[in-house]
Amino acid sequence: MSSQNENQNPEPETDSVRGYGGGGVDAVISVDEVTRRVAEMAESVSLSDLDQLCEGDPYVSIDSLNAGYGKMQILHNFNLRVGRRQSLCLIGPNGAGKSTILHSIFGFTRIFSGQITIGDERRDVTSMTPSQKLAQAGIAYILQDKSIFPGMTVEENLWMGGYLKDQPAQAREAAEKVFDKYPRLAARRKHQAKVLSGGERRLLEISRALVMNPELLLVDEPSIGLEPRFIDMVFEILHDLQHNEEKTIIMVEQNAKKGLEFADIGYVLVSGELAIAGSGDGLLSNPKVGELFLGG
Repeated sequence: MSSQNENQNPEPETDSVRGYGGGGVDAVISVDEVTRRVAEMAESVSLSDLDQLCEGDPYVSIDSLNAGYGKMQILHNFNLRVGRRQSLCLIGPNGAGKSTILHSIFGFTRIFSGQITIGDERRDVTSMTPSQKLAQAGIAYILQDKSIFPGMTVEENLWMGGYLKDQPAQAREAAEKVFDKYPRLAARRKHQAKVLSGGERRLLEISRALVMNPELLLVDEPSIGLEPRFIDMVFEILHDLQHNEEKTIIMVEQNAKKGLEFADIGYVLVSGELAIAGSGDGLLSNPKVGELFLGG
């Protein structure tokens, strides 16, 4: 007689995972292990290397930046170059300093030393406040998800994007231009933001930043929390802003494959330092980057 418990608890089939977030080995690689491996494959990246990745002269430059929060230093002698109308994607393990770069450009961190310049005239914006950077230097920061005001209408959220304009009427006029560009938002202008889909909320977050007509967009995790169909929509919007609206884009993206497919330039960070820099396509084809970040 066969045992009553026979085959009642078979060994579960497991899906193997490769690298930092998706894929094909028997165990997930820990953040500490990814950090160690990236440090091992780090290359010597010169300023000349970064300049060569630019199309024309650098529009955004970071030189020898040391920055962090309070007394904690996160970035160490960090350098960056991106040309006007180019896109740069920052990837790396958690804690590598990716969002700290965006925060430093926009004025959310303590700058210990170094310089941040923007524009063809290389304007020093290192010590400017976030409001000054938005109103005077044309830098907008698009936060991660849940930055909209859920109890306000779509229209009111857009007006809030123009809070630094001299007159409320100017913000409303700019909001109308956004509605003209995105009929999907226009159809929901009187709806409270909390009823929007995930993709519509992200569109609203991006659109609110456009009210001030910035030249540089800092985009933090545009795909986070979105269904695949909305991720595609968001990257189509960003592509349009770069190639048709001529915006310069620096982004942090946890979906490394999607981010590098989109971006002209890719940087891999580890422990607050630049480990690898190359074209987006170049990093996509780099087997070491692929193993750790691309699931292959």
